[in-house]
Amino acid sequence: MFWADKIAADAQGYQVVNDSKTPSGRVHVGSLRGVVIHDVIYRALKHAGKPVKFLYGVDDYDALDTVPKYLDQEKFAPYLGFPLCNVPSPEDTASDYAKYFIGEFFQVFEYLGIKPETYFLRDLYRTGKLNSYIDTFLKNAHLVREAYKEVSKADRPNNWYPFQVICENCGKIATTVTTDYNGSEVFYTCKPDATDYTKGCGHSGWVSPFDGNGKLPWKVEWVAKWDVLGVTIEMAGKDHSQKGGSRDVANSITRKVLQKQPPFHSPYEFILVNGTKMSSSKGVGSSAKEIAALLPPELLRFLMLRTQPRSVINFAPNYETITRLFRDYDTLINKYSNSPELTEELMPLFYAQLGDEVKTFQPFDFSTLISLLQVPRLNIQEEVKQRSQQPLTEYDQQIVNQRIAAAQLWLQDYADEEEKLVLYLEQVPEKANELTEEQVAYLQKLVENLQNISNWEAEELQTLIFSTTKELQIQQANAFKALYLSFLNKERGPKAGGLLSYLEKSFVISRLQDVVNLNQSKAEV
Repeated sequence: MFWADKIAADAQGYQVVNDSKTPSGRVHVGSLRGVVIHDVIYRALKHAGKPVKFLYGVDDYDALDTVPKYLDQEKFAPYLGFPLCNVPSPEDTASDYAKYFIGEFFQVFEYLGIKPETYFLRDLYRTGKLNSYIDTFLKNAHLVREAYKEVSKADRPNNWYPFQVICENCGKIATTVTTDYNGSEVFYTCKPDATDYTKGCGHSGWVSPFDGNGKLPWKVEWVAKWDVLGVTIEMAGKDHSQKGGSRDVANSITRKVLQKQPPFHSPYEFILVNGTKMSSSKGVGSSAKEIAALLPPELLRFLMLRTQPRSVINFAPNYETITRLFRDYDTLINKYSNSPELTEELMPLFYAQLGDEVKTFQPFDFSTLISLLQVPRLNIQEEVKQRSQQPLTEYDQQIVNQRIAAAQLWLQDYADEEEKLVLYLEQVPEKANELTEEQVAYLQKLVENLQNISNWEAEELQTLIFSTTKELQIQQANAFKALYLSFLNKERGPKAGGLLSYLEKSFVISRLQDVVNLNQSKAEV
């Protein structure tokens, strides 16, 4: 049984699925994994006929702790330590910093067919919905301190209270420390050395902790959110889920202070880019918006779902990764087309759809599109029609157009120079004049064999290229180098059979013969 369907099968009663994000900067594609996982749990529960609600929270009362490198440092540095919702927006398209960056992320939600009920922490605090929880946790600060110490070995002093005031003098929330509570007001100090990224102003005094004057520390806030919203299911990333980590602390506080059971939880792994965990404030990796612009929505969902949640996804939009993603998706589409039964193997395909059905189509290989788009004077639409096994339906054409757009964007923004195909059509490439005798003999034999081939198709050409290497007992690597140098002026390229199939037979034979003749003339001299 698919992992989400198992969660749904085990669930009893009304379910509230929750996820959230701190919009500290441009939201990266890594953050989408949690969103898609929770959305799939929600869909699985609906599929199983269970009553369910899906919530997504914006933790906009968290402090701005870093100015992302792509923003004006001088403009935003004075707001370090402020609640994100009190920081100005980078552009006038939003009322504040938090709404600007989460608005961009919500556009990706819409693109992926994800439609949770959204809420902002500022509203829960300012409307008083968290007042009773603030009071409870302040009155039971000793139990909160116990939970931190027992679970994560974090020792809080006896006068530490789980609350951060927004300083009345400087507006910062990251620098304040609460040391007393009299039942209606807290005593706080805005400490100059509270953090290493901004200084507190030194102000101190008594203030009401209610109605938005401050916030609970996030591990405690997590517990309050669960209870006020009735959350029953919330997964968490591996970093929060380790033994003694944030989730364990929150679970302990739930049991100790509220005397309730925490929501169902199972950890999920990171998305890495070339082995590096992404950070929305540091600008590492690719933003969710950028990857959504590159990948069709079903492919972006599939990227998150083809791997079990507990397995790392190492994603980088290079040639090998992106072509394999499309190929894996097309393999499942073909399997479903041949046998439309939703087996466990096909569930990632099912949950990758924006709706509740898998709409099949005639796949056209994405790597082939990347190559075709780089062949000069080629009518891409006509070439696709000629290469398709059956006439394209309207939906087939829609998918092809979507993939052409994705391939064009990939070539423009992501392809390395080595991955780009520069065909030398007018003249023999310079490096093709420097072949070994063995390579020249191979090309001469390949010319003879190509003249006799009747079907100028990629697979047949690929087979012939290989069989010619065996015929002459030449190492395949040397043979392929000779081929690529003859057309691309570099030693590597796309699948050789595919490359030749994009070109006219007469041109290929003529070019290879020219390369042979040039090298033989050079040898004679």
